[in-house]
Amino acid sequence: MSQEPLAATHLPLSRWGISRRQLEGRIRRRRWADRIIRGLMVASVVVVLIPLFSLLIYVGRSGIQGLDLAFFTQLPKPVGMPGGGMANAIVGSLILVGLAAAIGVPVGVMAGVFLARSTSRLADGVRFVAQVLNGVPSIVVGLAVYGLMVVPMQTYSAWAGGVALALIMIPLVTLNTEEMVRLVPRDLNEAALALGVPAWLATLRVVVRTALPGILTGIMLALARVAGETAPLLFTALNNAFWHQGLSNPIASLPVTIYNYAISPYPEWHQKAWTGALVLVAMVLITNVLARFFGRSRYDRR
Repeated sequence: MSQEPLAATHLPLSRWGISRRQLEGRIRRRRWADRIIRGLMVASVVVVLIPLFSLLIYVGRSGIQGLDLAFFTQLPKPVGMPGGGMANAIVGSLILVGLAAAIGVPVGVMAGVFLARSTSRLADGVRFVAQVLNGVPSIVVGLAVYGLMVVPMQTYSAWAGGVALALIMIPLVTLNTEEMVRLVPRDLNEAALALGVPAWLATLRVVVRTALPGILTGIMLALARVAGETAPLLFTALNNAFWHQGLSNPIASLPVTIYNYAISPYPEWHQKAWTGALVLVAMVLITNVLARFFGRSRYDRR
């Protein structure tokens, strides 16, 4: 009787012409293959993270030496004078990014929802334009805004800089919003429609609300992208060494100030450039972390 279970155990293997030893060998090979693949995945993650953390560490070590309260509260000082900071550039960057967000976020989100919910030729055309704009170099956007706004207005301005950054931001937000809305199950929208909810309200209160965390993540990635742009601001907002004097005047920005200081021949300005780079990286990282945290928390509460 004790041999019957053993025969039953070997019956499926013998039916397929596989012995127990062959089966154990295949299992061992698969386990080794699994370990190798896992090792390659871990190595790939390490390869990706090493440059990132190396950059952060190098910028942090180089910039922390000039980081003090004066950097955030004082205007730049002339060469040879101690102290000074980039307070005007920090405020200017916040204003420019705020203008870009005020223009780019509503347009991008609405366009993305339209692309996700429509199958018309107009939607195909808008999607094609967004994809093309997404691949246009930022300096080309700056030159275009220079010809459309700076030349007619005969002055560089914060408005021109904000519009240039918004044009870079809109296709990023549009394409991300479309993808996030498409990921929402259709059953949710159909259930809302079955209850008699108007289509526009179902899209706004059900579909967009469900996709909100992903949409917020895309918006923050777009903000991080435009916050570090330098080329378009050289042709639109230019720069200055004073406090902001109105949206119709040139305005300082952190990327342009860092660029000007970095190419200068003065060592003290090089130190300021490293400190400015550290502050810019910190602003982008903190904004991303806070946006993801509050976006997910808000979604969970709902």
